[in-house]
Amino acid sequence: MKTKDDFLNGQILLIDKPLEWSSFQAVNALKWAIRRKFNIKKIKIGHAGTLDPLATGLLIICTGKFTKKIPELQGQVKEYTGTFTLGATTPSYDLETEVDHSFPVKHITEELIKATTEQFLGEIEQVPPIFSALKKDGKRMYELAREGKKIEIKSRIVQIFEFEITQINMPKIDFRVVCSKGTYIRSLAHDFGQALQSGAHLSALRRTKIGDFNVINAVSPLAFKENL
Repeated sequence: MKTKDDFLNGQILLIDKPLEWSSFQAVNALKWAIRRKFNIKKIKIGHAGTLDPLATGLLIICTGKFTKKIPELQGQVKEYTGTFTLGATTPSYDLETEVDHSFPVKHITEELIKATTEQFLGEIEQVPPIFSALKKDGKRMYELAREGKKIEIKSRIVQIFEFEITQINMPKIDFRVVCSKGTYIRSLAHDFGQALQSGAHLSALRRTKIGDFNVINAVSPLAFKENL
């Protein structure tokens, strides 16, 4: 069992973030559980890389002196699995917003899908989604997007180390991606749809690895609280 000093001196906690929870909610749940259990007035705690509410999976949470490790952990290579839905786009590139355009999919074959993944291997240029937590002029971009403001977003270079299609059940395709820090899987879904001369959006996402840390070793926030 962990002690009060363990958490204050520093812990790396592996959490399996539930669907529809924000990363902030997960951090908050752990913070309050630790404070209540050990009667601590204040404890440093933070996560090493946001997961969208509609994504599940590995969230690394650091406490105490280990919060200094967050930048190093954020820079680690990440692995995701999930699903693209072909034939339709959304403004947020995922299910947070409604479908805005539909596209043909009859020309898309299994061979075309698998061949198209090769265009996205290595260093690629990517434009982050307008509905993202990145800041512009001091405001989060998703706030500006919801206000209907036009935003110019600069592209960035990211790296895709592995991109594998694991199942095809049209119009849904399952994938596994290993990528660098700063990669938006939602943008990959959008760009992949365009490369297929169609459209696509991200309909499921799970982060499975960050560096050497694996979601199979993670626990839910509820399980963490119960076993504290």
